[in-house]
Amino acid sequence: MKLYNTLSGKKEEFKSINPGKVSMYTCGPTVYGKIHIGNMKAYMTADVLRRHLEYSGYEVRAIKNITDAGHLTEDDIAQGDSGEDKMVKKSLEEKKTPEEIATFYENYFRETEKELNILPAKYFPRVTTHIGQMIKMIEKLIEKEYAYEKNGNVFFDVTKFDDYGKLSGNTLENLKVGARLEEHPDKKNPWDFALWLKAPKGHIMRWNSPWSEGYPGWHIECSAMSLEYLGETIDIHTGGEDNIFPHHEAEIAQSECATGKKFVNYWVHTRHLNVDNKKMSKSKGNLFVLEDIKEKGFSAMDLRLLLLSSHYRSNLNFTWNSLEQAHKNLQKISDFVFNVSSIASSSEISNVPEKEISDFSVDGFKEKFEAAMNDDLNLPQALGFLFELITKTNTLISENHLDKKTAKKILSTWERINTVLGLKISGQAEIPEEIKRLAEEREEARKNKDFKKSDDLRDLLKEKGYVIEDTGDGYKLKK
Repeated sequence: MKLYNTLSGKKEEFKSINPGKVSMYTCGPTVYGKIHIGNMKAYMTADVLRRHLEYSGYEVRAIKNITDAGHLTEDDIAQGDSGEDKMVKKSLEEKKTPEEIATFYENYFRETEKELNILPAKYFPRVTTHIGQMIKMIEKLIEKEYAYEKNGNVFFDVTKFDDYGKLSGNTLENLKVGARLEEHPDKKNPWDFALWLKAPKGHIMRWNSPWSEGYPGWHIECSAMSLEYLGETIDIHTGGEDNIFPHHEAEIAQSECATGKKFVNYWVHTRHLNVDNKKMSKSKGNLFVLEDIKEKGFSAMDLRLLLLSSHYRSNLNFTWNSLEQAHKNLQKISDFVFNVSSIASSSEISNVPEKEISDFSVDGFKEKFEAAMNDDLNLPQALGFLFELITKTNTLISENHLDKKTAKKILSTWERINTVLGLKISGQAEIPEEIKRLAEEREEARKNKDFKKSDDLRDLLKEKGYVIEDTGDGYKLKK
């Protein structure tokens, strides 16, 4: 299996630190608001990567943090340690405690992931319950002279880490030239980032520390929790491309300086999702959450299939038309599963000639699917092979050439493939009322021995895309 590693800028053969086991950390939500479809795209990447690793035989220990403190509003300015605390700001806006805000939006996040069939992480560590681990890490960085304290604030001195910028390309030289940098009177260098900040008067989220009563910087949180649950060096770290700088760059600096070891072997970043070729934002009114999708009559699985349809390293342009196409594709998969299941579970004895199916290699489709997924999670290609399998299967069904044994094998292959795709399929094809009515009319004509009308209705159903089969118990409809 090959993965594109942001750190090296190329695809690399994946080799885990411990044979058969994978440690994976995903930057989770800051729980001050509802996650939107752009967030979901990044979480879907982590989900599919984990699913494919497990499909390939690995045991994956997946950690996804919950940021319920310390993430400041001006995270678009280089080091992300200025502005208001996002949790505090929301707390004041809604006149609720930070704990109430965090609980509500974390529950929303967990329920949304469940609806999208994203596998739950092994642990969802919260910032507020890991302050002690962060303080210990900061103490170590100060002791090793990578960090300094002034007036109760603690900052990481990026000039002490020679490899700063190796992930994002934002080296010190580049930062001096072009980056937006916030000013702070206690910083030695404007590009240094906060590890601990002294709480201003009235700040409602604060903890005791050796330096001041305050709160952790955003970046130290993930480093401390990754160390706590996965160890000093981990296999994979995922997140959105907006996390590359400053967040992940800072994580590397503080983690590697604290432990003296490489922090992450493979960095996997998901490209942005746009809406109608525009960046998502509240001001543009195009920042959609799952309720918006459902209000338009679509399901969470329609959205999941749409998110699966693009490569994680490509921008996905969300439109309602693209979601409509995903809905149709999901129905096509559902019909396929229903029809194949019907044949696989049929009590009738198959008389399909062997020569009619001898050139149909189910294993071949499965191998092509696996090869696509092993090539840096090439989902568009993998889905293409799935639809090839569906098309070939539908042809066999329409020609009455799909035997029970092959149907069982196709069904088994689908179920195996779907452990990676994670699509919830009802197993029931949505048969329109008009089709049901025509089938009942034909059944009535057949009982009345009106064979011409019966044949005409059979032909009409076929024109509309449905095959009707007579059985001892009546009839069966197949798309």
